[in-house]
Amino acid sequence: MSVTQFPPTNAPLPRPWRHQAQLTLPAHEAHVSAARHFAADLLGCWSVPDSERDSAVLIVDELAANAARYGRESMTLLLVLDHDTLHIVVTDSGTPVEHRRHDVAPDEHGRGTGIVQYLAQSTEIHQTCGGREVRAHLRCRA
Repeated sequence: MSVTQFPPTNAPLPRPWRHQAQLTLPAHEAHVSAARHFAADLLGCWSVPDSERDSAVLIVDELAANAARYGRESMTLLLVLDHDTLHIVVTDSGTPVEHRRHDVAPDEHGRGTGIVQYLAQSTEIHQTCGGREVRAHLRCRA
């Protein structure tokens, strides 16, 4: 596991405030809670209001769960708080995800993506040569 936070917590922040931190974990479901707790603790340190922090943590949970499920080796969580937007980026080293089958009940699969799309102002999904990157952007009053 590796954690990086920019700028260092003791460094003065220029205006507009910008915070950035990254966490890399093995792509295993057992590590999803670590990503969730990391995000909750970090956003608390960044003074993100409770309602936005709760939404962000739920987004992190859903994206990390997908990365753990489909990633082969590792998953990375990047959080960037810039101006009035929190950028949540989760990457994994997995293969492309098959589209949900129409004969499967909606309560069995696919709720996570819907939750993320509902909570975030925008989302992006990029397939890269090394895996998948999912970005969610959330307005934030921190």
